[in-house]
Amino acid sequence: MTATDRSLELIHTAAQAAADKLAHDVIAYDVSDVLSITDAFLLASAPNDRQVKAIVDEIEERLLKDRGAKPVRREGDRESRWILLDYVDIVVHVQHSEERVFYALERLWKDCPELDLPADARATRGKAEEHARLQAAEDADGQGGAW
Repeated sequence: MTATDRSLELIHTAAQAAADKLAHDVIAYDVSDVLSITDAFLLASAPNDRQVKAIVDEIEERLLKDRGAKPVRREGDRESRWILLDYVDIVVHVQHSEERVFYALERLWKDCPELDLPADARATRGKAEEHARLQAAEDADGQGGAW
């Protein structure tokens, strides 16, 4: 069994929305062979809680406007560290970068086929690592000055 055309449309729209809001490391997996409850997972991350929420809001808005899809469940809003949107056909996980590293969902689903995504979404790969490097350099520069 493979992801349905509807699932692929939802994944592509959600991935583009995430990329438009500067998500990091957007990736999608076809989990239809191992899970009966959904066809695909979309994973994305951001370096802060506010951006996690902005990405989720954009995904929800775009899927409703472009595909007429509303999530049946939304979890994780209170802390905005890991928000899950369940559309039945797909499940979207938007995580704070620290949660993304800690929970390593890619490791869990690495045996599932990766889905092709729009170019903008593919271009987000490695952004979390790049952001962490830049942040570390800024922090190191800031350590030298006296208050």
